[in-house]
Amino acid sequence: MLLIDADNVSVDVMEQAVHKLIQDHGALHLRRAYCTAESAVKHQAVFKRLAIKPMVNLAAGKNSTDIALAVDAIDLVLAERPDVVAIASSDSDFAPLVSRLREKGCRVVGLGQDGKTGDETRAAYDAFTVLEHRKARSTRAAPAPAPEAEAVPAKKAAAKRTSRRRTAPATPPVPELPDAVRQILAAIPELARGETVELRVASERLRDADLMTKSGSSTKFFAPFADRFEMLPEKAPNRVRLR
Repeated sequence: MLLIDADNVSVDVMEQAVHKLIQDHGALHLRRAYCTAESAVKHQAVFKRLAIKPMVNLAAGKNSTDIALAVDAIDLVLAERPDVVAIASSDSDFAPLVSRLREKGCRVVGLGQDGKTGDETRAAYDAFTVLEHRKARSTRAAPAPAPEAEAVPAKKAAAKRTSRRRTAPATPPVPELPDAVRQILAAIPELARGETVELRVASERLRDADLMTKSGSSTKFFAPFADRFEMLPEKAPNRVRLR
């Protein structure tokens, strides 16, 4: 699961965080951004596209958003038992939360913004990735600049090759996809990779992304998109895949 301190990192860093976690772990089941009402309105298009659920905080206190994230993190870990918890923030104040989540048996990784993340923040996590505040990062072909040279070159090169290998097949049709289909693929990335997904799992992802109601039927949900998604078997389907 990914919990974003949206008042601390930029929108393009949030987007990079989502893509990196999907690339590293194959799926990202829960995505939440903790922010003010103004930020939720300002970034609603990005949140919708990435299937990130905004958790609006109306309290006026300085650290109220951080506290809301921490409280939810404990509740979600106890209820959902995730294997990996990712926190997108450059704030070192989350160190006690990271320790507590680790005690509950989770691997806790951090993602922060370049220029805002100190060494004490990185040391608190099992692993930490610093992301540049730059839109063109994911498509840049030139060698990494000097600040990035501290990272392990071999791992970076392997990650780039993996990214190209996984995303290349899905790149051509993306501009032609309707917004509704893009939202579904963002919520269930396995479909975009050509995998077949159980309808039970698909339903959970769609509900987490607020695309389907708790009482909604997955078969009815996918019915209007029959030209894009195929449900298997034809009688009493229990799986779905992208055509």
